[in-house]
Amino acid sequence: MLDLIPYQSLSEELLQFRDSIRRFVERELIPHESALGPNGLLPPEQAAALRERARNAGFWLLDVPEEFGGQGLPLLALAVFWEEVGRSTVGSWVRDHGLFGPMVGPILLGLNERQRDDYLYPVIEGRKRFCFAQTEPDAGSDPSAMRTRAVRTATGYRINGVKRFITRAAAADFALVMAVTDPEKGVRGGVSCFVVDMNAPGVTLATSERTLMGDSPCEMTFEDVEVTHENLVGEEGGGFSLAQGYINHGRVRQGAHVCGAAERCLGLTASYVSQRKTFGEPIASRQGVQWMIADAFTDIYATRLLVYDAAGKTDDGREARMETFMIKTFGVEAGFRVVDTCMQLHGGTGLTEDTPIERFWRDLRSYRITEGPTEVLRTTLARQILKHYT
Repeated sequence: MLDLIPYQSLSEELLQFRDSIRRFVERELIPHESALGPNGLLPPEQAAALRERARNAGFWLLDVPEEFGGQGLPLLALAVFWEEVGRSTVGSWVRDHGLFGPMVGPILLGLNERQRDDYLYPVIEGRKRFCFAQTEPDAGSDPSAMRTRAVRTATGYRINGVKRFITRAAAADFALVMAVTDPEKGVRGGVSCFVVDMNAPGVTLATSERTLMGDSPCEMTFEDVEVTHENLVGEEGGGFSLAQGYINHGRVRQGAHVCGAAERCLGLTASYVSQRKTFGEPIASRQGVQWMIADAFTDIYATRLLVYDAAGKTDDGREARMETFMIKTFGVEAGFRVVDTCMQLHGGTGLTEDTPIERFWRDLRSYRITEGPTEVLRTTLARQILKHYT
């Protein structure tokens, strides 16, 4: 039987971990897919029940270090986890289900002790939620164009600016806000990160825009928002490096989810084309269809290798920024290509909600834009390659 896992990349322990997660996904997540609403979320009572099952199964706070009460899994193990959870639309990371514990993220883990008491621990305990505010109307793929300013005052900083497409802002208690503190330095030491309470004077949630994935990111405005020096995360000017770490982590997660989603769709499609007949024969007997299946299988396998390589290098303390670029420029596009092929081979059925393919299609299409558009990352990747060879 074919297995799309490159065994040499995983220990026996990780393989067993993968199998246990897959069983949980098959038993607990996939049966609930029909209950997802237009926004891609489960009814609150069903989500709460699944959270309790995940906790009892040992799949709780996997990415939170042990010192903070979590399991502290390395990135490679998390990639395996994200991939298997990605096989169900219930586990989509486009939306925050929190089925396996609150989303924490690398920046929160870098807060100082006082900030941890006020923000990190309440998030871990489920008492607070946060959002990450970097994208702006004129500074999405180009953070150097960021206009939100944080100007020093006698007691801290005054923040003015607008953020757009901020996921989970409507439900957040506080935001991690990127703002320019030194315009002359720009992203090279001139951008800082601040913790800003959503109920602080001057913080306003504006228009909420519905996306094809079903979620509703918000626009946020900051008008003379006063924060103290204690709201600064890390060092002044260190915000861009914090953001890049957050985003690189997200690219590995996206790539892993793409692998799981694409594999699920390919499995459904292989079964469908073997049963569906045209002109008296299964369409799986057509060479054109066979080549599409072969290409899809190869795309998934190659993407998985990229994800495992980037995760493994990160765990070893090695630089993997270019690898995360390739996850996006090749892997995310390949994964979407696989799901699109599966939709095509299902014909009209692929356009309906009778299969999870159409929801996977919408989610994976968004990955070509979020966490850095693939076109921008190709350009950055090319510059690094040219610098290496010339």
